[in-house]
Amino acid sequence: MAQRRMFSKKITETDLFLDMPMSTQCLYFHLNMAADDDGFIGNVKTAKRMIGASDDDLKLLMAKEFIIPFESGVVVIKDWKIHNYIRSDRYAETVYLDEKEQLSVSDNGRYVFGAQKGIPNDIPDDIPKVDGWDTQVRLGKDRLGKGKKEILSGDAEPSIPFSEIISYLNEKTERSFKPVESHRKNIRARWNEGYRTDDFKKVVDNKCADWLQDEKMSKYLQPSTLFGTKFDQYLNQVPTKPRKGPDSYGGIVY
Repeated sequence: MAQRRMFSKKITETDLFLDMPMSTQCLYFHLNMAADDDGFIGNVKTAKRMIGASDDDLKLLMAKEFIIPFESGVVVIKDWKIHNYIRSDRYAETVYLDEKEQLSVSDNGRYVFGAQKGIPNDIPDDIPKVDGWDTQVRLGKDRLGKGKKEILSGDAEPSIPFSEIISYLNEKTERSFKPVESHRKNIRARWNEGYRTDDFKKVVDNKCADWLQDEKMSKYLQPSTLFGTKFDQYLNQVPTKPRKGPDSYGGIVY
């Protein structure tokens, strides 16, 4: 494995990057240093503890899409191919092949889930080279491996259970929402912040308890509301206590 890592100012000098806290920026640099030659890191928690970074630093990198998380706990540096050019005689392929097979490389050199339009089947001759270094890009449908059929059929992000989450909401509300892109976008954003399937189900349960029997509020039991920017508030809300009042026998109910 190559022992040197590079950083592109196209990424690290953007307002999006520099607006993050210094601790988050520091974590990003250390994750890049800890990554293998394909940009994958399997010991994120160790790297985080080593520099005293917080869970919020990690979640922020996910939310701003500087890193891509997988259910396995592995993450990949999204802009790895922009940062690094590794000589072919020093390159060692990642051991995280299952995660790698879920990704392709976009035209601008970034990792993305699934297949991207316009990506050629073979590495083109004009891949940028510097002093004999190349990007070691693995592109095209012939290189997607055992996840190829699912990716090409449109299930571009198999690690995010969109259908399961939407189906759970439909079951609880007796609605018929579909996992369309407008709903997937909100789920994806929360997933990249570190939330997982049980968190989505708890939000559905919490808000159904509040709103399902309320004619005015029940209309908000939809993905755009539940999985939007108030997701964490809904997830961690204090259960509503029954209101005090007289019962049918003249007493007080609690």
